[in-house]
Amino acid sequence: MSRSTATRLGPDALAAVLETLPDGVLVLDADCAIDYVNPAGAALVGRHAAELTGRSLRGALPEASGTSLHTFLLHARNTGAPVSWQGFYPPAGRWLTVTAVLVGDRLQVSFRETTDRPNERIGQAGRTEDAPVDDAADRDRLHYLAEVSETMIATLDTGESAAQLAELAVRRLCDWAVVALTGEDGGHGEQASAHRDPAHRADLNTYLRGRLPDTGDDVALVGALRSGQPVQINPIREHLVAPSLPTEEVRAAWRRLQSTSTLIVPLRARGETFGALAMVNSGARPPHTEAEIATAVEVARRGALALDNARLYGRQLRVAETLQHSLLTPPLQPNGVDIAVRYRPAALHQQVGGDWYDAFCQPDGATMLVIGDVVGHNVDAAAAMGQIRSILRGIAYDRPETPAQVLARVDAVLTGLRIGSLATALVARLEPPGDAGSCTLRWSSAGHLPPLLVRPDGSVHVLDTPPERLLGTEFSRPRTDHEVVLRAGDTVVLYTDGLIEHRRTGIDEGIARLTGVLPELADLPLEKLCDQLLDHIVAGRADDDIALLSLRCHAEDAEPAG
Repeated sequence: MSRSTATRLGPDALAAVLETLPDGVLVLDADCAIDYVNPAGAALVGRHAAELTGRSLRGALPEASGTSLHTFLLHARNTGAPVSWQGFYPPAGRWLTVTAVLVGDRLQVSFRETTDRPNERIGQAGRTEDAPVDDAADRDRLHYLAEVSETMIATLDTGESAAQLAELAVRRLCDWAVVALTGEDGGHGEQASAHRDPAHRADLNTYLRGRLPDTGDDVALVGALRSGQPVQINPIREHLVAPSLPTEEVRAAWRRLQSTSTLIVPLRARGETFGALAMVNSGARPPHTEAEIATAVEVARRGALALDNARLYGRQLRVAETLQHSLLTPPLQPNGVDIAVRYRPAALHQQVGGDWYDAFCQPDGATMLVIGDVVGHNVDAAAAMGQIRSILRGIAYDRPETPAQVLARVDAVLTGLRIGSLATALVARLEPPGDAGSCTLRWSSAGHLPPLLVRPDGSVHVLDTPPERLLGTEFSRPRTDHEVVLRAGDTVVLYTDGLIEHRRTGIDEGIARLTGVLPELADLPLEKLCDQLLDHIVAGRADDDIALLSLRCHAEDAEPAG
């Protein structure tokens, strides 16, 4: 209908026409919310119009999610020209013929029940029955899309997610695939690829590693990223690819891939395009059909959501780790004592943020050592840790008090200012060593794990004391000090629970494992002892973040261990 005709008839007449039209009419806005559906359209999907209007398509018709019709509508929004689809819609038990076109930012859809069913077969008494081959194909497609969703949510590692998406694409949609992500700065980011034929994976790797970017053959990729719409290249033009092939090795690998056509689908989530899925057909395999493009759009949509979650997780992890590292300053190295520290973040950002260590000198020359762990995790725990660490450091520097007195004053500040965070902490004061290299270590524990004393002969002593309340509690029971004399060569290890509870190990079992490893490391330089201890106990990323502080006494005139 032309604009002049619409103007002449007026909105009331147009509404009357649509309301009485035997075909279904559906209008979706830019956010896939239903602006309008006529009674015939609502009846075709088994609903009343009032139930659908004003709601999102996914919320109004949740049973349609993942069906061929739903994927077709998503594809139609990304296509400039009118597109049509015919197929079986399982929720309503009907075969439909659907046409859709994007006008402005609204998707206008018309649809009707079709009597011209493909592969139709006649049942008993002349009744028409659904073609089992098409019904089975639709169920198979839904199973494939469900597999995409289930596989993609199994990891929060961006590189692994990209590799899985490429593997899922070659399983059904193409001969080889590349997932290319943009970096945080807008430049080239992570890339993953897959080939359905293991014999050609080496050729694909050679081509991707050796090709020259920005030489003209990635115009379609750039176009897809800018437009947010799928781009099909059929056929692949050899003269456009040639400038990107710098060596005979790369050219030979490209020839063996026998690439003939490409479909590039953008990866979008939360309104941002951050990559693309390129699917390439080889040899005699024909270009992607409209149905395959619709499926590819849905695969890319589901993959993009999972990849976006992985990217968001990575950002949160980097924020928590950066904040944590910025608060954990290098320790001082007083005369007669070696001090080494380590911090290892957790594999999951939800577990990063609460552990800290500190070492500094008091005005009277004593060395204060602190290890602690805020209750809770993530960025909020890192921020709370920063507060508690600063309060404790300021109070401990203010006057030469014992560790118990320091902890008592920290309690008063935390409760008085209503900071509301709880933490375990162990504060130790190391007196300057005498001529013989011996010194006194006094400590007080606010619910923290006991220090471990390692003698030069390899014997390990757990400096266990009666448990006392955490920092930040409002109980007034006095805190107590404990002390031990350290001789030259003695090593003290302070640690947080991420070290002993790795892989869900209990506290007693974890401490026993730690004391079993330390004798083997007693004669190592302190820095190496810390590294070896972490490597023995925690291989790779930890379940929880870990703070480790070790000190070793030596004669004042001796050279520190390297």
